[in-house]
Amino acid sequence: MRPQCTDKFVGAILAGWRYDISGIAPEMRGDYEQHFRECEHCRYWRKLHRTIDVALIILTAISAGVFLLAFGVIHHFEPRHAVLLELAALAGFALSALIWVIVAVATPAPLVMADAARLGARAVHDRLPPEIRQRIPEELRLKISGQ
Repeated sequence: MRPQCTDKFVGAILAGWRYDISGIAPEMRGDYEQHFRECEHCRYWRKLHRTIDVALIILTAISAGVFLLAFGVIHHFEPRHAVLLELAALAGFALSALIWVIVAVATPAPLVMADAARLGARAVHDRLPPEIRQRIPEELRLKISGQ
């Protein structure tokens, strides 16, 4: 049995926002971040929503790549009615690219992926020998640390 939300009022607000607090002012995030730390139910749903968002971006990117590959194959082999097939492949690519843009704009998935990349870079940076770490420009070190 899945645990219930610890604060139904805050949980309802977060559910209405699809568990995304990236669009609100940083000074207003404190209570919501605290709720995420305390509430296993909302953490689960936020993770599920972000997984779906990232999966949609990946699927639309793969779809666009497959349509582009189909266009290249059709162009290379030049079967009968090649122009119609090429137009269909380009239309599929355009539709996939449009859906990719819509998903990237409408969801916080790019922010989630950027945060994951930053955490990975921080982990690598922390394992570097000190003499190499000191050679990294200060502005890049600040970006990696999230300051």
